[in-house]
Amino acid sequence: MTNQDYNLNQYQTRTLPKTEAAAVSKTFLLNVYNWMTTGLAITGLIAYAVSTVITEEFIARNIFLFYGLLIFQLLIVIGLSFAINKIPAIVAIGAFFFYSAITGLTFSLLFFVYTSASIASTFFICAAMFGSVSVFGYITKMDLSKIGAFAFMGLIGIIIASVVNMFLRNEMLYWIISYAGVIIFVGLTAWDTQKIKRMAQSIDGKSEAVKKAAIMGALNLYLDFINMFLFLLRIMGSRR
Repeated sequence: MTNQDYNLNQYQTRTLPKTEAAAVSKTFLLNVYNWMTTGLAITGLIAYAVSTVITEEFIARNIFLFYGLLIFQLLIVIGLSFAINKIPAIVAIGAFFFYSAITGLTFSLLFFVYTSASIASTFFICAAMFGSVSVFGYITKMDLSKIGAFAFMGLIGIIIASVVNMFLRNEMLYWIISYAGVIIFVGLTAWDTQKIKRMAQSIDGKSEAVKKAAIMGALNLYLDFINMFLFLLRIMGSRR
């Protein structure tokens, strides 16, 4: 569960005419959501495809492989966040899609824990929630930075609580973490959307850096979506 910021202030290179600025902003936002949607599609397709060819016996014999993939996912996000200013945009795009594919591999395990019907229904509920919250983050005139900061602190809290509960195995704490996780990622989704909107209003739309900013915006929203989905699945999913 990771959420990284990407500062675009250094890329505010010139002031565009209002009509041109609106077109550039629209293009930037479309790129962000197109990348995010493509990443989610890659994750979902790979997760389903892998789940049809592996068995529970294979998982049991290679469980450390899946743990290794989880660590590798985290390293990709951290590495991309730190290296984004030094790599070409095409490499950033490739890294994002590669991350989406690796996530698909780990998400294939969900089909052995939850029924396919509950995974599908939770996905559509998550998509509706995410879309509604993202629209709110885009249209609201409220400054969501305080909500975002509070949600980020909450994220750190549930990560620590989740690690602790791996040893305690307390059912009440499990449900508290699950519901808190949904609320936290609702807040982060609205905050990230507002940040991306502000980015879109301040860029020239033609530089290599702006293309990479769109990828990082897509990654932020992608992470918000999949984490919201995972917490909703803990609450709503029907176990096998």
